[in-house]
Amino acid sequence: MLQKPRGTRDFLPEEMESRREVERRMREVARTWGYREICTPEFEELELFTIRSGEGIIQEMYVFEDKGGRKLALRPELTAPVLRMYVNEGRTLSKPLRWFYFADCFRYERPQKGRYRQFWQFGVELIGADSALAEAEVIMLANEILSVSGITFSLHVGHLSFMRTLLGELEPEDQKKARMFLDKKDRRGLEDYLSSRGHAGLSERLVALADCRDLNEVFAITGESQDMERIADLFRILDQSNIRYTLNPGIARGLDYYTGMVFEAFAEGLGAENQVLGGGAYRLAHLFGGEDTPSCGFAVGFDRVMVARGEHDLPGRVAIGVAFTPEGREWALAAAKEFRNAGIVTMLDLSGKSLGQQISHISRTADYALIIGSRERDERCVTLKDLRTGTQKELSLFDAVSEVSGGDPR
Repeated sequence: MLQKPRGTRDFLPEEMESRREVERRMREVARTWGYREICTPEFEELELFTIRSGEGIIQEMYVFEDKGGRKLALRPELTAPVLRMYVNEGRTLSKPLRWFYFADCFRYERPQKGRYRQFWQFGVELIGADSALAEAEVIMLANEILSVSGITFSLHVGHLSFMRTLLGELEPEDQKKARMFLDKKDRRGLEDYLSSRGHAGLSERLVALADCRDLNEVFAITGESQDMERIADLFRILDQSNIRYTLNPGIARGLDYYTGMVFEAFAEGLGAENQVLGGGAYRLAHLFGGEDTPSCGFAVGFDRVMVARGEHDLPGRVAIGVAFTPEGREWALAAAKEFRNAGIVTMLDLSGKSLGQQISHISRTADYALIIGSRERDERCVTLKDLRTGTQKELSLFDAVSEVSGGDPR
């Protein structure tokens, strides 16, 4: 028996309905903030991803040559494709551009809980705006999108200028090593490494910075900088908007990618792999042939969000099954159409068995049974049975649709 490829999944109807509902909620929030949906190809030129990350990333990607000998890759993420599209198609559009996307990505890595080789991202990119308010908008949008997904999460916001100021004392290779220790929260390893490189006092300042939760204390450690007022304004906007967050100046990931503000979100119930969102301010357009353009965005790990939700119920939709005799088939088809036009899930019984057997089968998947025989056909009415209570009544088609619609929690 053939199996699905490792790191991929099959989704049965119940799970797909849950995923689509959460996806719908996220899309609706993005739209209310003025963001519009975009879509990029599932595969791109390999160089799009190696131009920034280097050849080493190839080991983590699905790479292939097409029949013309072109080196292509299934997209491992979506920010680079979106900025490539901006350079190709969007440079003349009025800015700022507010774009969002929902799409699958592919990475060749070891599958584990919440991490797959095919996975989905919901993301937002704000292109062409460069201010504290623009950065705050992206954070606030991310907070609202995670809130409507139904998970419990914590939001951490930082700024890379803090860490860059202290790490600037080190050579590039030493900076990379120090960031690795900070990211792993390996303080002993950080202290030992910096001591061996002649920077014994720096580890204490880095650890103190990572532990700060007050902006004034951060500035006391890093000293004054030209970014101080803009950074302070960003956090003022978040406070004025009642956003619950933790100031985290110790965020060291993405120093080679992001240019300033960075933020992350962590969900409960996911163990060590609990990050469900990451984002910040960046500049990538110039790498793909465009002008240097300020941008800010984030990506949500949609699969991790769904794992964090667990068995959390979503509102269901009332469904109706139609049982009918051969003589009532024409009227049954017409009645079913009216229910569907009202947005009600309506399924015809396809077995051709007796009415009793049809109703018994319908009761496994529907809330109501619509019973139609020759009498209902002649009188242009229907018999509606509530399968949840066992009661049934004869109604006009209009009244039957109204009654079922009234019980639909949409």
